[in-house]
Amino acid sequence: MMSRSALSAIRQLKDPATGQYLWQPSLSDHAPSTLMGYPVYVSDAMPTLKKGTASASVAFSHFGEGYQIVERPQISMLRDPYSSKPLFEFLCVKTCGR
Repeated sequence: MMSRSALSAIRQLKDPATGQYLWQPSLSDHAPSTLMGYPVYVSDAMPTLKKGTASASVAFSHFGEGYQIVERPQISMLRDPYSSKPLFEFLCVKTCGR
């Protein structure tokens, strides 16, 4: 995953041994372009690439293997029996995890 400015810079890189571009554009609308055989996705949320700065404009990972958020639809509720009348208090718990 990278910013558009990082993509622009990476598209110009070549393999010094073969002279081939490292960037390979997608030949299909359903498949992403690749960089050295790995799929590349562009995100506007990534910081832009700027000369002379150390900004992280590229993230390389197998995101599907790394992290998944799970949300359970159930909410458990418990009414506090010790609250004073006419007020009452509820304790609610919702479970999320990975």
